[in-house]
Amino acid sequence: MPVTTRRLQDLTIDDHTLEVPLVWADPEDGRTIDVHAAVVAREDGGNLPYLVFLQGGPGHEAPRPFHAPAAPSWLDAALEHYRVVLLDQRGTGLSTPVGDGDLERGAEALAEHITHLRADSIVRDAEALRQELGADTWSVLGQSFGGFTTLSYLSTDAASLEHAYLTGGLSAVGRHPDDVYSLTYDKMREASERYYRRFPAHRDAVRRIVDLADAGALVLPDGEVVSPSRARSIGSLLGSNDGWQTLWSLLELDPRTNAFRHDLAGAMPFDARNPLYFVFHESSYADGHATRWSAERTEPDDFRADPTLLTGEHVRREWLDTVPGLQPWRDVTLALAEHEWPRVYDEAAIAASHARGATAIYVNDVYVPFEFAIETARLIPGVTPWITSEHEHNGLRAGDVLSRLIDLAHGRAVR
Repeated sequence: MPVTTRRLQDLTIDDHTLEVPLVWADPEDGRTIDVHAAVVAREDGGNLPYLVFLQGGPGHEAPRPFHAPAAPSWLDAALEHYRVVLLDQRGTGLSTPVGDGDLERGAEALAEHITHLRADSIVRDAEALRQELGADTWSVLGQSFGGFTTLSYLSTDAASLEHAYLTGGLSAVGRHPDDVYSLTYDKMREASERYYRRFPAHRDAVRRIVDLADAGALVLPDGEVVSPSRARSIGSLLGSNDGWQTLWSLLELDPRTNAFRHDLAGAMPFDARNPLYFVFHESSYADGHATRWSAERTEPDDFRADPTLLTGEHVRREWLDTVPGLQPWRDVTLALAEHEWPRVYDEAAIAASHARGATAIYVNDVYVPFEFAIETARLIPGVTPWITSEHEHNGLRAGDVLSRLIDLAHGRAVR
């Protein structure tokens, strides 16, 4: 496995690249991909155990390591106890990334390739990397989709995990994606109304923006003619601790200005930088089902009637026609929406894993509903829950969440 070492301030970073099968379940398939990970340690931390970080998404690479106060904000806390393995999940970053250049392979072939980028395959990559590093066990930190991947880890290779830390990452297990998306609309309704109670004038501001979008009068710098559903997706900002501030600043602007158009472009989820995030986002909740545009199908009647109810990570089929960066991915995305995804979790195995660790469960999480997170937490009683309304979904990046979880997992009083 090729390894290069570099130094950044007081950090030592070993870059590892490992060749792995694209299809772990079929040794005869023959296709391979590269998987990259950066192993980060302080100068005096070369003998500490490993902690592998599993990024949220799906479809996003791991953060790049810098010394505090730069991102990721939790790294310093992790480096007090661990050497941190920043794994680029397959298809992202330096791990044979999937991008526009792959479209020339054809929609059918590319869609088939993407079916092998799910959590279960990421676990197999992680296991191969752990073995290459010579670690009998290691710990895992799973943020959001990374927590989903951790549950998949507990389904197949729990013996490899010393401690599991999950932040906003307790997915529904054994549920249909429709169940999840129906509940996320309830969360977005609550978040929208909570915001308007604080800033009642902004309800009219949102209504005006949606009216402009409905008239085709909102055009972004890249040429996107913003649809009403796309405009309403600015509600995704309410899923982070300080996202309401970004939303407030946006709604204070005149929609006819350059400032508004540029800021709106940056405020909406799903863009061309990480197409996988849109292309197979719903698959992250597909524990044994085809998704068939679940978020679109489960939209409640009051959301259809009231344009001021904002939405979050609710992908829409129409964006394949209206968002320039997503248009080339139309056929691939449509194919994946019909794919019958296999199960990715095993309840019995998770319950029998005797997993140890701690998990942050956010009461107001608009992406990973509290009710299903609590349901899943019951499968892993050795993973101590910290239930909090102090943070939103991005708590790991916004506070001292990891330090709290490490203390909980080791029986220390929470700071």
